[in-house]
Amino acid sequence: MQFERINPMTGAVASQAEAMKASDIPSIAARAGQAFPAWAAMGPNARRGVLMKAAAALEARADAFVEAMMGEIGATRGWALFNLGLAASMVREAAALTTQISGEVIPSDKPGCISMALREPVGVILGIAPWNAPIILGVRAIAVPLACGNAVILKASETCPRTHALIIEAFAEAGFPEGVVNVVTNAPADAAEVVGALIDAPEVRRINFTGSTNVGRIIAKRAAEHLKPCLLELGGKAPLIVLDDADLDEAVKAAAFGAFMNQGQICMSTERIIVVDAVADAFADKFKAKVASMAVGDPREGTTPLGAVVDAKTVAHCRSLIDDALAKGARLLTGGETTHNVLMPAHVVDGVTQDMKLFRDESFGPVVGVIRARDEAHAIELANDSEYGLSAAVFTRDTARGLRVARQIRSGICHVNGPTVHDEAQMPFGGVGASGYGRFGGKAGIDSFTELRWITMETQPGHYPI
Repeated sequence: MQFERINPMTGAVASQAEAMKASDIPSIAARAGQAFPAWAAMGPNARRGVLMKAAAALEARADAFVEAMMGEIGATRGWALFNLGLAASMVREAAALTTQISGEVIPSDKPGCISMALREPVGVILGIAPWNAPIILGVRAIAVPLACGNAVILKASETCPRTHALIIEAFAEAGFPEGVVNVVTNAPADAAEVVGALIDAPEVRRINFTGSTNVGRIIAKRAAEHLKPCLLELGGKAPLIVLDDADLDEAVKAAAFGAFMNQGQICMSTERIIVVDAVADAFADKFKAKVASMAVGDPREGTTPLGAVVDAKTVAHCRSLIDDALAKGARLLTGGETTHNVLMPAHVVDGVTQDMKLFRDESFGPVVGVIRARDEAHAIELANDSEYGLSAAVFTRDTARGLRVARQIRSGICHVNGPTVHDEAQMPFGGVGASGYGRFGGKAGIDSFTELRWITMETQPGHYPI
């Protein structure tokens, strides 16, 4: 049996995928478990070679990825190719990590005892990836786990099953042993049961999930029943602080990119622009002009910077946040009517305050709030008034001041004079609070996807008290 994903722009069928059920999961998990020992035993350069082939195989499918992302999520060609470029970089970074999974010899107080800390692969890793940056996040769910010697199961998003299937096809072409790389696709109605069965499978030892905070809590609770560790990269409400000495033109460019790249459907998207009163009016004027110039249009035509949002629910949610803010005294600087159900223009709401939903609730769409702060201390206070803590930014011409402010913001990531949307394969990526815990990327990923073991070797006869 198969299920269909509908193109949000046209209403036509964008893709079809196998509608797996919870009953299908035990055999898939067993297959991965059986494949794990041989892959774990392969030398680091052998694993590196296969991963390098996977990166090339991904890039060779560029046209297919663009077509799939346009059809399934309404992405622009630029966003699809950006996804592919970073994803290929992530695979190559993972390949480079295979020889960096190192341990250490720790001095022992016991005479003749050689004491070692070793990192070893875990087993089967379950990666659950979302739709919004589907190639990046699909690849991130499996690349470093594979580099560390684990077998993987990618639970594809119901919203972009074809895009995620292309990743698995590329990895299969690269020559991973049978059963090391696996994919699960399911109809939306079966998601809860399928994910539950995956978490419950005894072969699955760890779970990494990227998605909403609400679903992340459910996954963490289910995993806790089995004492299985989770890596959770969840929602965000990223603040961008503009201080009184900021280069406003640079701040405007970064805020527009951070708020509206991929129509604001990124976990790192700038959701709150916190501007010190002294420059707030000047910033608002410049920002309004910039955003008003950013047109929205059919992503298939490729003539506009903004494309479609993923569905009409996103539009309704964003509208509700805007309406609530306006009813409580905020001002709409720029916006417009949504066409074709999912072509929503970029919206900027000024005068947002802490009693408005737009201040607290993740929009995950093309709307951003401008919040006025009295001074630097007030701006930091406002930035930290959130359950989330993924990405943040601060703009100032004084870099030492910027670093000082960045150190006071509660977030896993903070950029001084750069946008909140910034990701690189080798960086430790993750958040705090309701944005989750654990880190993807670079050497931080090794810690997430290996077990640290203490092993000793005695070289002298033992002396015991009994």
